[in-house]
Amino acid sequence: MTILSRLANAVRWVLALLGVGVGLNLRDIAVAAGTPIPALPIAYGGSLLDNALAVLLALLLAALLRPRGMGLMASLGLHSNGWRGPMWVLLASLPCWLGLALLGTPNTALTALDATMLAGLFPLAEEVLFRGLGFVLLVKLIRGPWAVLALPQALLFGWVHWLGFGGFDGGGTALFVGAVIALGGFIFAWLDHLDGDTLWCGLVLHVSMNLAWNVFSLDDTVALGWQATNLRIGTALLAVAVLAVAVLAWQVRRRRPRPL
Repeated sequence: MTILSRLANAVRWVLALLGVGVGLNLRDIAVAAGTPIPALPIAYGGSLLDNALAVLLALLLAALLRPRGMGLMASLGLHSNGWRGPMWVLLASLPCWLGLALLGTPNTALTALDATMLAGLFPLAEEVLFRGLGFVLLVKLIRGPWAVLALPQALLFGWVHWLGFGGFDGGGTALFVGAVIALGGFIFAWLDHLDGDTLWCGLVLHVSMNLAWNVFSLDDTVALGWQATNLRIGTALLAVAVLAVAVLAWQVRRRRPRPL
C-alpha cells in the first residue's frame, strides 16, 4: 500500500483526472516553467516524447492510486479479456474503411513510419492515458454509473484535440473537432466497459479508424463535412451495438444449462 492509496477515493479521482489533463502537455508545462525538454532527435521526436511521458505518468499514478491488491496492468485495463471482443469491433470498423475509400483517394505519401506512429503508438498512448488512467482506474476506485465516470476523460480528450486545432483561435472548426473527438472518447470507454473494463476494444477501434483516415486522403471540406462525420460516429456506434450483442450472446451461452 502506498501513501496515496490511503487517500479518500474522491481525492484519488481528482489526482487521476489531473494526470489525464496534463499528461500530453508535460513538455509545454516544462517550457512554461523555464526548463524545456528537447524533442528526441528522430522523426516524430517531439510527439513521440510527449506520448511516452504521458504513458509514464499514467503508469506512475496508477501504481500510486490503484486499489490495494490490484495489479498495475489491471488497474489501467491492460489485462486481457480474450480476443473475441476486439475481433468483433475490428469487423464493425470496416464501414469506415469502405466509406473513406468512396469519399477520398489513396494517400500515396503515407509511409510505414507514419502509419506506425499515427495509427499505432499514438492511439495506444492516448488509450492508456485517457481510458486507462481516466476511466478504468476510476471504475476500480469509485462505485457509480460507468457513463458518469467516462464523461470527464471524454471531455478532456476533446479539450486536448481542441487545443491541437488552435483552441479559441481555431474558431468553429476547433470546437467542432473537439466535440466529435470528445464523443469518440466516450464511445471508446463504452466499448472498454462492455469488454470487462479492458482497453483492447476501444484501442482496436481507435487504431483501425486512425489508420483508415491516414490510408485515404480527404479534402478538408469533406473531412469536416456531414458525410465523414456521420461515418465516424456511425462506425463507432455500430461497434458498440455489435459488441453489446456479442456480449449478450456470450452471457446467455454461459447461463445455458449443460446437458447431463
